[in-house]
Amino acid sequence: STPINPGNSGGPMLNAVGKVVGITTAIVSDSQGLGFAIPSNTILREISALITTGSFHGHSYLGVTGQDMSYSVAKEIGANVTYGWRIASVTSGGPSDGILNVGDIVVAMNQHTIRNNDDLASFLEEQTLPGDNLVLTVVRGNAQIDVTVVLGTRPAPAT
Repeated sequence: STPINPGNSGGPMLNAVGKVVGITTAIVSDSQGLGFAIPSNTILREISALITTGSFHGHSYLGVTGQDMSYSVAKEIGANVTYGWRIASVTSGGPSDGILNVGDIVVAMNQHTIRNNDDLASFLEEQTLPGDNLVLTVVRGNAQIDVTVVLGTRPAPAT
């Protein structure tokens, strides 16, 4: 972690041994150095498309919304798992339609543990591309099952 100040955006974020680990992008105004950076793995993955076309459209899409699991959420819904990401909605016609259900708890992707939304988003961004087959380990009721989803392409934001 390091403070980011006005004027740092676009500069490299280095680790303790001088390796570039990200590119600074923004700070939270009225904060004490709270800022954001794009991980260098993401930059390396997207840079050639950004140079040649000016945009990148290779973000994977599950077509779901959800919430982080916790002890209190697990207790409230009677779940036997206190980590993972609980499905709140499934987009009709999206990649997960008919595969994932509201209430399913994603606990792994391709055998990588998913503890929360950060893990889920990071795995999708760093390890997958649209069209990939993704094996999700989900807790459905009291059973743990594997389901396969063919990832879609994340829709462009509405303008």
